[in-house]
Amino acid sequence: MGGKPAPARHRDRRLLPRLEAAVPGIRAVSTYRREWLVKDLVAGVVLTTLLVPQGMAYAELAGLPAITGLYTTVLCLLGYAVCGPSRILVLGPDSALGPMIAATVLPLVAADGDPDRAVALASVLALMVAAIMILASVAKLGFIADLISKPTMIGYMNGLALTILIGQLPKLFGFKIEADSLIGEFTGFVTGLADGAAVPAAAAVGIGGILVVLVLQRFLPKVPAVLVMVVLAITAAVVFDLGDRGVSLVGQLPEGFPPFTVPAVRLSDLPLLLGGALGIALVSLADTISNASAFAVRTGQEVHGNQEMTGVGVANLAAGLFQGFPISTSGSRTAVAERAGARTQLTGVVGAVLIVLMLVLVPGLFRDLPQPALAAVVITASLSLADVPGAVRLWRQSHTEFLLCCAAFLGVALLGVLPGIAIAVALSVLNVFRRAWWPYRTVLGRVPDLEGYHDIRSYPRARQLPGLVVYRFDAPLFFANAKTFRDEIRRLAAADPPPTWIVVAAEPMTDVDTTAADVLEDLDEELNASGVHLVFAELKDPVRRKIERFDLTRTIDPGHFFPTVGAAVAAFRRLTGADWTDRDG
Repeated sequence: MGGKPAPARHRDRRLLPRLEAAVPGIRAVSTYRREWLVKDLVAGVVLTTLLVPQGMAYAELAGLPAITGLYTTVLCLLGYAVCGPSRILVLGPDSALGPMIAATVLPLVAADGDPDRAVALASVLALMVAAIMILASVAKLGFIADLISKPTMIGYMNGLALTILIGQLPKLFGFKIEADSLIGEFTGFVTGLADGAAVPAAAAVGIGGILVVLVLQRFLPKVPAVLVMVVLAITAAVVFDLGDRGVSLVGQLPEGFPPFTVPAVRLSDLPLLLGGALGIALVSLADTISNASAFAVRTGQEVHGNQEMTGVGVANLAAGLFQGFPISTSGSRTAVAERAGARTQLTGVVGAVLIVLMLVLVPGLFRDLPQPALAAVVITASLSLADVPGAVRLWRQSHTEFLLCCAAFLGVALLGVLPGIAIAVALSVLNVFRRAWWPYRTVLGRVPDLEGYHDIRSYPRARQLPGLVVYRFDAPLFFANAKTFRDEIRRLAAADPPPTWIVVAAEPMTDVDTTAADVLEDLDEELNASGVHLVFAELKDPVRRKIERFDLTRTIDPGHFFPTVGAAVAAFRRLTGADWTDRDG
């Protein structure tokens, strides 16, 4: 009775596309071209020269041992190579996430600063970020990245850059301070300098490292600036015996690779970690979507936002299970891979393998790397986060958005990184709400030799019909702005002489809620009592159906709905015989 089961070969043909869609790494292997191999290998070697020092530096920025940055780098590259859809996007420890990780983890670490507990907390944080990203992907919540507007993101990043810069200054000059705020860190740094706490050799290495990186990036962009600086710093440490001159060195890294580890933390830590994980996931998501979009255009790919979230989630999962911490995509490292000729995620796999070989075979390679050199890496990265020209452009283009940028900047600088991201999101949402709450509204008139009806603010000599006002309200009508709309209509109706019709050019009104419907009903009854009629033109069909469902046509005359403003004006002229007059008389 039933059909024959499909042959195994046909089942395999149906299964393979599904498997490739779920695991992009399989598709990458099946479509790999032999001519790409050399380019991917070379790009992997070049990329590794950047991955190692940045991974170590960003781990310390997060308040964790430098070695965890290498563990994190290896696992996230492998995880994304399997599940990430982008051909060349590079993931890893990120300068923007470092302060967020530190702000989440360090307050939970015991007073003695137990590094093992810090690593465990950071790993759980990575697992939480992984869960958030994967669940967001399943729920198709990629649009959440839009919760941070560009002005608030500029302010947030500028504040973050300043926070990172000031936080790294003591390390750059070879001493430590204890502070829990930006002002406290800056005050402590200045006090330390005044008290002679700076180590001249450390300052020379750190400042020299910054200059080397900035000069090479400016004049020789194809030269691996960070690698050159690191090699010079190690050479200087050996030749001048900087360790005995008070300069702190990285020291011997642990040999080998960490085992699979399920991190253990207290239950009481989880709620605090969750707050940080949400903020980290939001910033990581915004970075991922923007970087994926930018490089997809250049490589001819399409952006698959939900798959990107899955890929980043799996990368965080892999890092969290091997003593790593949360990661994100990196525009700078991806650009390096692209310039080096990368064609596929094999570039990242090569980088991961080379780091593992270094840990297994030559763990002492970076033993003599001065800590101020790592501070120089972080500081130069923080400078790339800042967008001062963007803030200046906002001042020129929109003072309101510039103020939003400044508020986000001050939120990060004065309250901290995690409150700063919360402020940035809140400001973005409130700005959207503000635009809907107090939308642009105006009266329209007829302009000679110009079709349609136009804003009398832009065209002061536009003509109007006696007894008729054409009014436009540029927003959906809902509970927050319904009274604003009502008050504007009342003001127009109170003119001397009063109009007979107030035509609402309703095309921008994409919705009407129940609160607004009640306001409209009361308003129409009030206007009718004074001999003024409320008329609607260009109302969208879904909104018109809502108005009918709300029974507003009991008070608003069904004949007072017109398909266009022109039709409403023509009906008024037929009714009254009015003719156009200039506004000045």
